[in-house]
Amino acid sequence: MGGALPGGWGYRPATPADVDALNAIYGHAVHTSTATFDITAPPADYWLTRIRSVEPGDHVMVAHHDDGPVLGFAYSGVFRPRPAYRFTRETSIYLAPEVTGRGLGGALYAVLLDLLRADGMHLAVAVVAGPNAASHALHRSAGFQEVGTLREVGRKFDRWVDTTWYQLGLPDEGEVEARTSLG
Repeated sequence: MGGALPGGWGYRPATPADVDALNAIYGHAVHTSTATFDITAPPADYWLTRIRSVEPGDHVMVAHHDDGPVLGFAYSGVFRPRPAYRFTRETSIYLAPEVTGRGLGGALYAVLLDLLRADGMHLAVAVVAGPNAASHALHRSAGFQEVGTLREVGRKFDRWVDTTWYQLGLPDEGEVEARTSLG
């Protein structure tokens, strides 16, 4: 299951063959930004576990251009391990530096959110570490609502970093139709 995105981009589910590309993109964020609080890139098994998950709501989608190399990815996974959270997924997106600011992030995120709706998920949550104006704008444009900020919750690059939490309700088609008919 893949498809086309605006701007000539394509998307598809990640495969084990994509692990090196995921590691490279994520590793760049690890070493150059506070977009992740990881200090070292995770081992390949981390991505393989995410890719191989068959749990509803767990996805890793990659973006490419003209069937070329992976240039970004969006993923969703368990928010918390307790059963009552099973309809909530934490989402995240990472792009190669050369493709940021071109609309790819928003288009790929829309695909991921549609997959979560199709899986019957109820809520998507995301965490944005500051400062990251682009990620804040991306989440707001995708419909996420800011729900709170944890001050100085992480330490990276010898400084304290805040995180802002976002959430997005994921109504199913029936809920959307009911809301539309009500006004």
